[in-house]
Amino acid sequence: MHRYIPHTEEEIKQMLQEIGVSSIDDLFVDVPKTIDGYNIPEGRDEFTVKKIVEGLAKENVHFEPTNVFLGAGVYYHYIPSVVRHMASNPNFVTAYTPYQAEVSQGTLQMLFEYQTMMCELTGMEVANSSMYDGASAFAESLLMATRITGKTKMLVAESINPEYRTVAKTYTKPQGIEIVEIKYDETGRIDLNILRSSLSEEIAAVAVAYPNFFGVIEDLKAVREVIPQNIVFIVVAEPVSLALLEAPGKFGADIVVGEGQSLGVTPNFGGPGIGFFTTLEKHVRKMPGRIIGETKDLEGKKGYVMILQTREQHIRREKATSNICSNQAYIALINAIYLSTMGPQGLKEVAWRSYNNAHVLAKMLEEKGFERIFKGEFFNEFVIRVPDNYREKWHNMVKEGILGPIPVDRVYKTLGPSALACATEVNTKESMKKLVEVMSK
Repeated sequence: MHRYIPHTEEEIKQMLQEIGVSSIDDLFVDVPKTIDGYNIPEGRDEFTVKKIVEGLAKENVHFEPTNVFLGAGVYYHYIPSVVRHMASNPNFVTAYTPYQAEVSQGTLQMLFEYQTMMCELTGMEVANSSMYDGASAFAESLLMATRITGKTKMLVAESINPEYRTVAKTYTKPQGIEIVEIKYDETGRIDLNILRSSLSEEIAAVAVAYPNFFGVIEDLKAVREVIPQNIVFIVVAEPVSLALLEAPGKFGADIVVGEGQSLGVTPNFGGPGIGFFTTLEKHVRKMPGRIIGETKDLEGKKGYVMILQTREQHIRREKATSNICSNQAYIALINAIYLSTMGPQGLKEVAWRSYNNAHVLAKMLEEKGFERIFKGEFFNEFVIRVPDNYREKWHNMVKEGILGPIPVDRVYKTLGPSALACATEVNTKESMKKLVEVMSK
């Protein structure tokens, strides 16, 4: 290990003397001690450590995808084996952000194809080469709205994923941006009357989710008709649903963002994900991240280049659209392979089966007394009323090998005891019947 440490013991001693401390540990005396009695065992050989770690891993609970009814932003979908096979190519796995971009033509072409696919899905004109995840993409869309309008007040639907809204507040508060949350009505959609009365000259943007956190499909046409044209219309979209629903771009959206995990990426305990970010060409210079473009070289051959890089690493800091938005190139690759493999009809089939399974499950639960709380049409998630002891029952379902509908009343207190159920194409009639039986006990 010593070859990786640049300083000799004598040099370290001299430096410590120079600043007036006797040891390296003394440099940390001002750091609050949060853990007492922290006991790190002595080092072990690799064989022993591997056995210990494997033993810990066996304590994990394994769930069959068919028994997972937990959605809320991360979804189980079947991933064709060719996706993992192609994505495991070492040339892709070791790729990093191409700073000398034009040397990496394969990576650039892949990102260009990814951008094209996201534009086709969302009905928008331009896409960047991805963001960290859906939550940060949403937060960045609010910052972008301020750059477009010069205004700092946002109207955000309360039916957007609560974690997305929390991240957005973290991003926007230091920027002096105010977020006003708009309630939902009995359908589960944004309350258009409250939205209409909240509009003013100081509003920069209105943001809704499609479908929203409750699984309800927002009426984007009605929302756009309420919003003046000078206010930025932001849509947080679920990409699989867009194979079945009309693209947000057709309803006059200015920015469409979301989480791309459902496009070929396993849940992985919640990450990593990927944020997609699309907008109109007229707003492209206000968009965070980087864009890959197609061009021709001096010999007339097709080539790919980074045509826009608005990070602080590339331009003057005060001109940067964001200083922390990297792209998820490898996950973007997986998205592109998955979409290429499925094709438009394949993705539509996934969306249709997810929609159909969710509606079958809703009917089965309603027959057992678990009524749907919202009247609005839904895609593949829906909120149901549950008994007061449901949270305890939810934890006990794990023993049955089931990840059941997630309780949501801690966040949405006015709903009372309630849970968000989800179904995708991987759930079977047998697994849905088992869930209903366990929930009805």
